[in-house]
Amino acid sequence: MEYKEFEIVVAQSSIDWIGRKVTGAHNGTIAIKEGTLALKDGKLAAGKFVIDTTSIKIIDITDPATNAQLAGHLASEDFFASEKYPEALFVVTSVEQKKNSYRVIGDLTIKDITHPVTLNANLNIINDTLTASGKIIIDRTRYGMKFRSGNFFKNLGDTLIYNDFDLNVSLTGRAISEPVADFS
Repeated sequence: MEYKEFEIVVAQSSIDWIGRKVTGAHNGTIAIKEGTLALKDGKLAAGKFVIDTTSIKIIDITDPATNAQLAGHLASEDFFASEKYPEALFVVTSVEQKKNSYRVIGDLTIKDITHPVTLNANLNIINDTLTASGKIIIDRTRYGMKFRSGNFFKNLGDTLIYNDFDLNVSLTGRAISEPVADFS
């Protein structure tokens, strides 16, 4: 069996997020701090990546004061509590290969709360470079983010924020010359 490990190149990797509310949506980015992906016999077998919750950026709000206000709110206890929990973690727990993609199940930890999530991922390998992309849909209330959720508060009207938000993950990895882990 052949194992090959790839270190995620954070400068070439990204996560785009979208959060929706009754009156529209907001979108932005959040940085990946570090991570690895591993192949066993040329197929995705394991991986993990750390998300820097202190790096949340809002793209769709151009007014600096409004942008800073929302960024501060997303970093607050109502949402990510970034000062107390500066990192979130995704760890692959199982992988099922479909025709040209993978169904990846992993444990996502936000605010020290862990739940399984699923993403359908595409993977390409050219020489010693791996690229992977996929979308994770997250129910924020499972991680203690209940602010303006219709599940917990009534009569929110047009201030309601939907529970699900999307993370569109795009990873680039470079092969590590000597694998650090044996997944046998």
